[in-house]
Amino acid sequence: MIIVGVDEAGRGPLVGSVVAAAVILDPENPIVGLADSKKLTEKKREFLYEEITLKAKAYAIAECSAGEIDQYNILQASLLAMHRAVAQLEVAFDRVLVDGNHLPIWSFEGEAIIQGDSKIEEISAASILAKVYRYRQMMALDKRYPQYQFAKHKGYPTKLHLEMLEKHGVISEYRRSFSPVARLLANQRNTANWSGVGI
Repeated sequence: MIIVGVDEAGRGPLVGSVVAAAVILDPENPIVGLADSKKLTEKKREFLYEEITLKAKAYAIAECSAGEIDQYNILQASLLAMHRAVAQLEVAFDRVLVDGNHLPIWSFEGEAIIQGDSKIEEISAASILAKVYRYRQMMALDKRYPQYQFAKHKGYPTKLHLEMLEKHGVISEYRRSFSPVARLLANQRNTANWSGVGI
């Protein structure tokens, strides 16, 4: 039976896309060290990313933009990114195993597995691809907007990130429906309306 493992990265951050990966491993080219990407060091993830892209029978990476996340909500955008990743695979498969407790709406035989990224090698591989791909996006964003320090917080709502967001404002890559961003935008609108009173 040929299994596709699927996982996503980037549901929690305030900025950028949510990224999903789909992986079919090759039994004749085993990859040592596959595990939940959150439990691996950044260096180990980068190493395994290269191993997976070299040795997997097939893989695909897809995403949903910040704008799509605002349009659909983060859960639906995550499922759509997963759907896009699986749809890109050019190798026939029998079953899709997805990390978590939600399955995208599709015609494939599949199962959602809670903590699947630590139980199923195909899902572990997908979690690594998705996380590294998204981290690389954050590093690229850091080069464009160094004042936000995306390389440090990777877009997650840390104390540092919230301070930088407050200081420098909202750029187009932010998810405007996420609470800290939405609050800041609302405050800016209120301030603008208040300053315009009596003019």
